[in-house]
Amino acid sequence: MDSHRAHHPVFCTIVPPHILDRIARSEDPLLYEPARRTLERDARERTRRRITTVRMPLGPARAAAGDAADKKPQRAIHDAENTETLPGTKVREEGEEPVDDGSVNRAYAGLGATFKLYLDVYSRWSIDNAGMPLVATVHYGEKYGNAFWDGDQMVFGDGDGEIFRDFTLPVDVIGHELTHGVTQHTANLDYFGQPGALNESVSDVFGSLIKQYGLGQTADQADWLIGDSLLTDRVQGEALRSMKAPGTAYDDDQLGKDPQPATMEDYVETGSDNGGVHINSGIPNHAFYRLATALGGHAWERAGQIWYDALTSEALTKDADFAAFAGVTLARAADRYGADSDEHEAVTKCWSQVGVTPAEAAHGR
Repeated sequence: MDSHRAHHPVFCTIVPPHILDRIARSEDPLLYEPARRTLERDARERTRRRITTVRMPLGPARAAAGDAADKKPQRAIHDAENTETLPGTKVREEGEEPVDDGSVNRAYAGLGATFKLYLDVYSRWSIDNAGMPLVATVHYGEKYGNAFWDGDQMVFGDGDGEIFRDFTLPVDVIGHELTHGVTQHTANLDYFGQPGALNESVSDVFGSLIKQYGLGQTADQADWLIGDSLLTDRVQGEALRSMKAPGTAYDDDQLGKDPQPATMEDYVETGSDNGGVHINSGIPNHAFYRLATALGGHAWERAGQIWYDALTSEALTKDADFAAFAGVTLARAADRYGADSDEHEAVTKCWSQVGVTPAEAAHGR
């Protein structure tokens, strides 16, 4: 259960501000107009979310009940019809047949894929571990170039058609955003600096695992890309981020060059993007990639289990930096597999490879 946390939602988008800022400075109105509208919309939502966080923090998670056979998803997909009104018109509910709108069906399937990984692999019953209904809205805004978790539901834009495609296309984007909800109900990591970068990284990790689980891929078979089907053919790039090789996801005249570091040697000090949460997340992302490929097999099994154990551990505080998180992963690996295990050794090595020295962490849940 996760009811020990105070659940303060944050506004989390899949496309980082530094990419949209770059596009907004383009001389082509087909590019800069949607980017500027998206930035303005995101800024308004962040302000609203901060006010909501102060005035109306979410209550504790509901008590889980029933056995695994009763733990089914409760999905509802809405259509904003290119307005910014949430949640919009309900167009598909749990158990209903597919509709003619591909965005609706992809959102429905992506919510289901996320629910399935968390329940099947980690015995987690939806976002809050208490059967929380999964709500999503598609066709949000006019050429809105982002997707986000607002603390209560998923929201997908259609993209501008020039840089970004429909945001329901990559299942890892859906899993990424919903995992912000899982973090909200567990560690509740502060969305600034290294805790914020961990918040983003955890979402990338489980977003990638959701994609790999659905495809039945091993760690060696996976592409370790986030949003690989999101960018249009005019972009010189393959995805928003690469966990395998941070800093190489794109190098494009409109987007600029991927700024993510892979190690602490290249850690970026910045006041933008909440202290670079979408940039420095490349470091723990790469640590996880190193762990998963070192252990081999399916990454959601041993590597993912260690990360999930750390995320849900009482020892992980909301202001944890990389060293603190690394320490908790080591402690959880020792608890589950033994201090002399291959798993524990691999966790030690993966953090060393990215330049993070784990802090001491208590054993036990």
